[in-house]
Amino acid sequence: MAKEFGRSARVSSEMQKELSFILQRIVKDYRLGFVTINEVVLTKDLAVAKIYFTVLNADADGKKSHVKKLNQLAPVIRHELAQRMMLRHISELRFLYDDSFDTGMRVAELLSDIDKTDKDPEQE
Repeated sequence: MAKEFGRSARVSSEMQKELSFILQRIVKDYRLGFVTINEVVLTKDLAVAKIYFTVLNADADGKKSHVKKLNQLAPVIRHELAQRMMLRHISELRFLYDDSFDTGMRVAELLSDIDKTDKDPEQE
């Protein structure tokens, strides 16, 4: 039986905190803007970390450029992460844009449009 909160979950939680700190305070790239780390998913052997992030006020091209920039900065970020975390091996970092917030906003917008169309015939 697997532990409810295993090592992989603990490491990913700590990694999320440290990555947020590193991107806010240590990486001084003005092109990044306001990046939020939403989730870190680790493989079972902790070799690869998929880091899901969002960016405030970015269009589709901006999102793609942020993914590219962060993946280019991954070795530097990984080095900083290695200094801050007490692990023998640090995972390979892969940054991916998390579009779940955008999808949620789109669904909420569609639902509000449906609600408005339902109310219009009743008023007549």
